[in-house]
Amino acid sequence: MEQEASYYATGKRKSAIAKTWLKPGTGQIIVNNRPVDDYFKIQSLKSIIAQPLVLTNTLGSYDIKVRVIGGGLSGQAGAIRHGITRVLLQVNPDLRLQLKRAGFVKRDSRVKERKKYGQKGARARFQFSKR
Repeated sequence: MEQEASYYATGKRKSAIAKTWLKPGTGQIIVNNRPVDDYFKIQSLKSIIAQPLVLTNTLGSYDIKVRVIGGGLSGQAGAIRHGITRVLLQVNPDLRLQLKRAGFVKRDSRVKERKKYGQKGARARFQFSKR
């Protein structure tokens, strides 16, 4: 019995972390033990997840299993995209230039700025009253 090649990578975005496994298959994407269509109802989030696969023409050739925790749906979709990109680079390092040009290789490091004391929010102040 021959063991199929399985690859693993971690993707991150905002406060979401996506643990991503990839193996040769039929193009099935499972997120938290649910099909991607059940987990993400919004079409734009599903297209974000598929971007690296569409770009590299590997949409139907790999089965992807993802365990994603933290953040909201948008951050989770970005984390999954980052994880899929990293795992594709393990499978075929020649795809790096293509994925890098699209901006998928680098982690999007933007996170919510913390609220400051004496202020309404991170940058918003309380309304100033002269009298």
